[in-house]
Amino acid sequence: MLIAPFKPNPRTYFHLHHILPKISLSKISQQQKQTPSSLRPILTASVNFSVMSNDVVSTESVTVNADEDDTVKFGFQRPEMYTEKLTGSVHPYGRHVFLCYKTHNDWPARIESSDSDLLVKRLAGAIKDRKNDFAVKSLLTVCEGGDGTGLTDGDVLVFPDLVKYSGLEESNIDSFVEDVLVNGKPWASGTEEKVAASYVFVCAHNSRDKRCGVCGPPLIEKFNEEIGVRGLKDQIFVSACSHVGGHKYAGNLIIYSAAQDEKVSGHWYGYVTPNDVTELLDQHIKKGEIIERIWRGQMGVPPVEKAEKAVEQTLPNGSDLKESVKEEKENTGGCCQGANGVSCCRDESSEAKTEGKKSYRLDIFSKKWEQHEIFTAAALVGAVATVAVAYSLYKRSR
Repeated sequence: MLIAPFKPNPRTYFHLHHILPKISLSKISQQQKQTPSSLRPILTASVNFSVMSNDVVSTESVTVNADEDDTVKFGFQRPEMYTEKLTGSVHPYGRHVFLCYKTHNDWPARIESSDSDLLVKRLAGAIKDRKNDFAVKSLLTVCEGGDGTGLTDGDVLVFPDLVKYSGLEESNIDSFVEDVLVNGKPWASGTEEKVAASYVFVCAHNSRDKRCGVCGPPLIEKFNEEIGVRGLKDQIFVSACSHVGGHKYAGNLIIYSAAQDEKVSGHWYGYVTPNDVTELLDQHIKKGEIIERIWRGQMGVPPVEKAEKAVEQTLPNGSDLKESVKEEKENTGGCCQGANGVSCCRDESSEAKTEGKKSYRLDIFSKKWEQHEIFTAAALVGAVATVAVAYSLYKRSR
């Protein structure tokens, strides 16, 4: 869309009409090369050009809004936002491995199988080949290093171990998988470092899905801005990451937090917008409170069936959550699943009705029995009185 903030006279219009398309396209192309598309939801390019009119050179400015359609179609205002149930959308897993490798703009759609990215491909292949030897299901995700991440290429983060290894190369991948992931021991060939920070991984895998490419970078920018304001740059690290599943839930992110008891919880969030960032920092990371409305699930916990159960989850470093729903369910009865899919649910409301009917019948029976006793006693009294009167009349007649 071209917006011309000036009114050219008729003699300059012809030149403007023919010159503008060529100049604007070249400027936009140059601007796109210099500025990563993921960092500019709306690209504004200023185009300056000269137009000859009446032998006078005049400089005009035209503003070009590019990628505006992408922001509407794939960004936080897209129609599918908030249309899907989030809770339970995370498959069970027990360990998450992050490999720091290049930037999110460099990642191909299927980086785990890319011949141009052999470090990632071979690590993914080694994990797949040895998966049956792992004690827990393990996920592999690529993340970005650089400023604000605390990571450089070749670093590997392992959760929930909360350990960072440096120096992963194609030649030592097998030893890493064998030592760390299979045997659960320190890596003999690498440098191990215990970390005690919180990590936020935001999916920004643009080549895999446009929604993540549009939503991810603004979230990272907002996180870094708020972290800087709070003076937490050495306590919370934010990094772009590759596909984690659930493109339709973009913005997607995962938070791994270190707790006081050294246990780590990995919580997944979806439909996250920049407006949610302060709440995630102040409520989730600081207080350990789950933000239920955008919560997808967590590491080590099977998918839950009902969204209400989200409030039953507690973070290791949180102390303010209350299990009100759980207590309510315990007080009102539960439900189980019997063999062969036969439900053995206990409907306490129907049982209460049955008990009520039994009690009602007993009351009626008792009342009838009491009435019967009264009538019998009255009949006996009447009979005795009749005999007494008859005997009295008999004596008088004599």
